[in-house]
Amino acid sequence: MRFTLTDIAREAGVSSATVDRVLNNRSGVKERTREIVLDAARRLGYLGSTATGSPTTPIKLDFVLPAGTNAFIASLRSQIERQAAAQKQLDVRVHSIDGFNPDRLANTLNDLQGNTQGVGVVALDHPTVREAMRALAGSGVPVVTLVSDILHVPRISYIGIDNRAAGRLGGYLLGRLIGDSEKRKVALFAGSLSYRGHEEREMGFRHVLVEEFPQLEIVELREIHDDRDQAYTGTRKLMERHPDLAGIYNIGAGNQGIGRALLEIGKNQSVIFVGHELTDGSKALLLDRTMDAVIDQNPRIEAREALSTLTHAIRGEPIDYHPPRLQVIFRENIPEI
Repeated sequence: MRFTLTDIAREAGVSSATVDRVLNNRSGVKERTREIVLDAARRLGYLGSTATGSPTTPIKLDFVLPAGTNAFIASLRSQIERQAAAQKQLDVRVHSIDGFNPDRLANTLNDLQGNTQGVGVVALDHPTVREAMRALAGSGVPVVTLVSDILHVPRISYIGIDNRAAGRLGGYLLGRLIGDSEKRKVALFAGSLSYRGHEEREMGFRHVLVEEFPQLEIVELREIHDDRDQAYTGTRKLMERHPDLAGIYNIGAGNQGIGRALLEIGKNQSVIFVGHELTDGSKALLLDRTMDAVIDQNPRIEAREALSTLTHAIRGEPIDYHPPRLQVIFRENIPEI
């Protein structure tokens, strides 16, 4: 299969015009962006065997991700494995564990001491997890946090979006789409507020409602552990208690469960529904108008930055981190997944 400039642009997270400038050695492209494009072209085999490869000293990396039905996390895992497989100098293992069990997470991190050169983790903000991360970093292993950050631990970087800004964006979208000046009810769903990222999204959401949409009242906040079945059950109970609910903001995973419940009770066209992450499930909900907007972060870019950051840190090379950008997806601008 012969890949095109569009394929390379999608892989690198840049425009086709940028790819064209890089491959034709034109000016006007930052050096880090140039490296990203060339790496993507090499992974896709576009440059052939004459491309200059990366250093071949093997690097052993481990990633600890939550298990479950979270489609975004599944996509992130797939991207990490696929991109690592294209870099022969990397030996990468991905561990899927109960992401809502801090002791299990801490034990997994402790077990990695002496068995890895670098770790990426989607971590709960919990005392035992923080101590395990400190011990791991203290043993000389560079650690990056993914998707949700933890403060006051010696991680070398956070790979992910500004979750407080994402929550503000969710509140702004919900408020504008509901549109009424009269008092209306809205509800929040979260995976777990033990994830700092989910807590930050909630804070951002609440703040923008106070500042911009004081007529919106938050009547419930439900933690559903990123599980679509819990999301479905929680939505059915929520709508029984508040049949006049105007909007739902889902902080984490479980969009399909919420959408199924709204569809079954005939509220999928009247309740404004804003959530996160463009997956096959949320794409279908946008297309049938059950979801009104999806706030997306790109797992391909997060995987790329995590692998690059850890690799550069282990080799003692400068780290040039390019954070993923927030993108709002509506029915009319759904990109290829």
